[in-house]
Amino acid sequence: METPAGAEVEADVARERLDRLLARRLADLSRSRLKALIEAGHVRIGGRTMTDAGHRVNLGDRISVAVPEPEDPTPTGEDIPLVVVFEDEHLIVVDKPAGLVVHPGAGNWTGTLVNALIAHCGDTLSGIGGVRRPGIVHRLDKDTSGLLVVAKTDRAHAALSAQFADHGRTGPLERAYVALAWGTPARASFTVDAPLDRDPHAREKIAVRTSGRHAITHVNVEDTFTGGLVSQVRCRLETGRTHQIRVHMAHAGHPLLGDETYGRGFRTKAGKLGEPARAALDALGRQALHAAVLGFAHPATGETMRFESPLPADLAALVAALRLA
Repeated sequence: METPAGAEVEADVARERLDRLLARRLADLSRSRLKALIEAGHVRIGGRTMTDAGHRVNLGDRISVAVPEPEDPTPTGEDIPLVVVFEDEHLIVVDKPAGLVVHPGAGNWTGTLVNALIAHCGDTLSGIGGVRRPGIVHRLDKDTSGLLVVAKTDRAHAALSAQFADHGRTGPLERAYVALAWGTPARASFTVDAPLDRDPHAREKIAVRTSGRHAITHVNVEDTFTGGLVSQVRCRLETGRTHQIRVHMAHAGHPLLGDETYGRGFRTKAGKLGEPARAALDALGRQALHAAVLGFAHPATGETMRFESPLPADLAALVAALRLA
């Protein structure tokens, strides 16, 4: 663990909040984690236990912090193969295969990316919020393949989360996806600006709704196949909402190939494909969506990191079959 199990600091500013002082002096722990430590009685001033995160310190106060060892995670580590693109003591970037759920949840308590990361990272996980687990800062749908960054420390988790919340407005955060969509858009480049919320008639689905959260997707057409029946597009996220690309492309009239949730009305178009392309689409068995580019500022060094992932075999086979049609 980067932060020592026992740390002492001296207040250098009078009347500063206790949690703010500690967050400034112990950068490896997030403010929320420090607040939890204070409230749990792990912080003392001059031998007196403090439980109020808003306590105003006096200049020269000596503050001791006891940081318990991270608890074992509720999910257990599992030996699941991972494609690791980059890893250091702060974070790990993986190329997630289609079919792998990111986080344990209802119906998927085991066999997830989190289970795989707990086993792979072991003791290099210093703990997120006091639990030895990977810090998930963004997700990919189970059947979407591609690049995903995960934090290994509280500090990295806080910094990466801030970048994703900022959506790249003031930093180098970059997320681009390659997709295959039905039809050819009227414009080679366009933007879908449509708020997203839960579908009131089907809670597992997302829908464009005026009551929803702001969502923007920038789309560029990269190629067309079979006389315009299918197009390859690159989607750049300005926001990151659940199912955003899938819903926005369907809203634009061009749902993704293989998307049984948002593209059911386009099933009959598969019959217009040549036999090799139909077979490749059947073999795909998922939405034709791949997280191809991921960029961000390294949470510790500030260095701009940028990664690219080629199309996985199933999508590459579909593209090759479409080219022959």
